[in-house]
Amino acid sequence: MKDKKSIAIVGSREPTRYGREMAYKFSYELAKNGITIVSGLARGIDTIAHLAALDAGGRTIAVLGSGPDIIYPPENENLAKEIAKNGQVISPFPKGTKPLGKNFLIRNALIVKLSQAVLIVEGKERSGTLSTATHAANQNKEVFAIPGPINSPQSYLPNYLIDNGARIARSSEDILEYINSLNGD
Repeated sequence: MKDKKSIAIVGSREPTRYGREMAYKFSYELAKNGITIVSGLARGIDTIAHLAALDAGGRTIAVLGSGPDIIYPPENENLAKEIAKNGQVISPFPKGTKPLGKNFLIRNALIVKLSQAVLIVEGKERSGTLSTATHAANQNKEVFAIPGPINSPQSYLPNYLIDNGARIARSSEDILEYINSLNGD
């Protein structure tokens, strides 16, 4: 099920304009270059990452924090249908599983497992996005982060991760070089 070249792109459910632009730009360019975009179908950065991958004609995988029969958030039901046409919508849970908070931590671990690296776009100090970065570190996966304005609460997490060893992602080329090196390209 794991694609040869893939990256998780995750971040805030309430992104800034800068975060939305960066998520779209990186997702689009990476998908255009044959990298599968893996995310969690959540509001905000996840939704933008999936949409950009589809707009680029690329492949994307949505990992649910609920059973496969329950699309959450409900406004992403049509997006899930589009993803299923040129990608996958998967769930680690049985049918009927509600989107409970604890399920999203399990979902985040699977997002990382399906990816060769993780890109953090935005996230506040107390953020579910941090769990994805932690899973990446625990799975020995490279964490990339897009630096943001120091005065923005949404930039706290990527800037914190960069200060603590995450790789700076200034362009999609930074990530493409890394993923291609993992695959001998």
